[in-house]
Amino acid sequence: MVGMDLFKCVMMIMVLVVSYGEAVSGAKFDELYRSSWAMDHCVNEGEVTKLKLDNYSGAGFESRSKYLFGKVSIQIKLVEGDSAGTVTAFYMSSDGPNHNEFDFEFLGNTTGEPYIVQTNIYVNGVGNREQRLNLWFDPTTEFHTYSILWSKRSVVFMVDETPIRVQKNLEEKGIPFAKDQAMGVYSSIWNADDWATQGGLVKTDWSHAPFVASYKEFQIDACEIPTTTDLSKCNGDQKFWWDEPTVSELSLHQNHQLIWVRANHMIYDYCFDATRFPVTPLECQHHRHL
Repeated sequence: MVGMDLFKCVMMIMVLVVSYGEAVSGAKFDELYRSSWAMDHCVNEGEVTKLKLDNYSGAGFESRSKYLFGKVSIQIKLVEGDSAGTVTAFYMSSDGPNHNEFDFEFLGNTTGEPYIVQTNIYVNGVGNREQRLNLWFDPTTEFHTYSILWSKRSVVFMVDETPIRVQKNLEEKGIPFAKDQAMGVYSSIWNADDWATQGGLVKTDWSHAPFVASYKEFQIDACEIPTTTDLSKCNGDQKFWWDEPTVSELSLHQNHQLIWVRANHMIYDYCFDATRFPVTPLECQHHRHL
């Protein structure tokens, strides 16, 4: 009995460690991803992959497989210096007009001004669920880890394992939740100077091109599906580590971290935008933290 109890304890520790991404070593870019457009602007330099934006083209890459639930992480060093007008994105998305999508979008700024991180969620093709925050560090000087943890209970956006946004499954309240469409994992960099920086007032200065975003430590610990129509492997009765309540729900410490982020770094929340939403969106009425 003691031996069995010790085995169970060790297995639980392994589950918890993997849930924080510490036990999953980063894969090589080519093992998980491929360039999806402007291949000459996607450059592999050993362990680091770079996406480049110039006045000819941006660039992007995509995962080789699609997934239903799990955790995806990547380390990114964002564009240094004057990045105004540029957007670097890391996101998960399904296909089609009624798609589901979880977005990290990093909105460039003029030199010395903070990067703005925008998150957004689409469910069945409906988005406009933006939140924006300033990071508590300079994301252009070194690599930082950005993660999406997706389970049947919630979607959690994390920066260096600190939760910055949580979308709970509130289907019992009549609120749709992304659970029945497999998603690919994507990243891209492009020019969006019509809206990205100060609402489009600051334009891209092409004299500073190329704008380069760097990536490493590619991690996908998720349920890979054989085809986009056969989801039984991932949404059946089998339990995965991300289904554990200790993983799919925030701990007390993580709740405190989320409260701190919202109190000190959030600059926009669609839930409180009465101009765009005269009637408060239903999910905002039920969520304590969003």
